Amino acid sequence: MIYFYIPFAVFILFYINQMTYRLCVQKEIPDDRQPKVYRTINILVTILLISSYIEVLYT
Repeated sequence: MIYFYIPFAVFILFYINQMTYRLCVQKEIPDDRQPKVYRTINILVTILLISSYIEVLYT
């Protein structure tokens, strides 16, 4: 299960970062605020991925 989930999680994080970049460009977010946006989104997505893995693991 973990051999499938880790590449899937990396793909999801990569794709979310691409969408975050497009959001920053479209909304014209200043360069000094972009790291905060990336950090927040990456932390939230990582929490989601970990919680979904735990849910799948224990059901």
